[in-house]
Amino acid sequence: MGEEKLREFFKENRAAALGFSGGGDSAYLLYAGIQAGAQIRPYYIKTAFQPEFELADAVKLTKELGVELTVLELDVLGQEAVRANPANRCYYCKQALFGMLKRQAESDGFHLLLDGTNASDDAGDRPGMQAIRELQVRSPLRECGLTKDMIRQASREAGLFTWNKPAYACLATRVPTGEPITGEMLARIEHGEDALFRMGFTDFRIRLFHQAARIQLPVTQMEQAVRLRRQIREALLPWFQTVLLDLQERP
Repeated sequence: MGEEKLREFFKENRAAALGFSGGGDSAYLLYAGIQAGAQIRPYYIKTAFQPEFELADAVKLTKELGVELTVLELDVLGQEAVRANPANRCYYCKQALFGMLKRQAESDGFHLLLDGTNASDDAGDRPGMQAIRELQVRSPLRECGLTKDMIRQASREAGLFTWNKPAYACLATRVPTGEPITGEMLARIEHGEDALFRMGFTDFRIRLFHQAARIQLPVTQMEQAVRLRRQIREALLPWFQTVLLDLQERP
């Protein structure tokens, strides 16, 4: 039902610019648009908040689908309202990101903007969603009732490598609200998470806690973390003098 509605969406909207993150949701939305015969152009906005692997995945996916990826760069930390990291930081960040996308897309001849929000996402009054609404960005997956599980299944059937890619919140979410964000902070977190990923951990977060690394893991990986505690300590030492394991599983 949801996939049929999505096909109908693209029959009615034949040309669109897509804010493409390289994640599973926007990957499937891009695939669906192409399959429906729509002219859909993916745009990736590179900032200090996205780790390098996200861009690599975006490049890989668009190559596999045979579409051109437009990469834009934004100095998001140059935005004082974002750098200060208030509770509604995401509002200012999305305003900057999609504001840039809107200007570029219109210059390229696209007047409809899309994002990958799905029906499982709690849109509510989240600051980022408010910014997207204000900029008149459409969310076809959500509009068509496609949940995260439905998108994973459809992506798997379509052969997209992103079908089981874990959701990944931007690096800024690792810094406590109210603590100003710096590029150095973000680099430390990215390096630390990359080290844990190479050790075999998945779907985790490193959050800053008084400059220490507070590791949040799924409960199924807790035992492994305790067993490898010395290796984890050594792997993170170049970036964090103190490493903590949060005993409450990752939300």
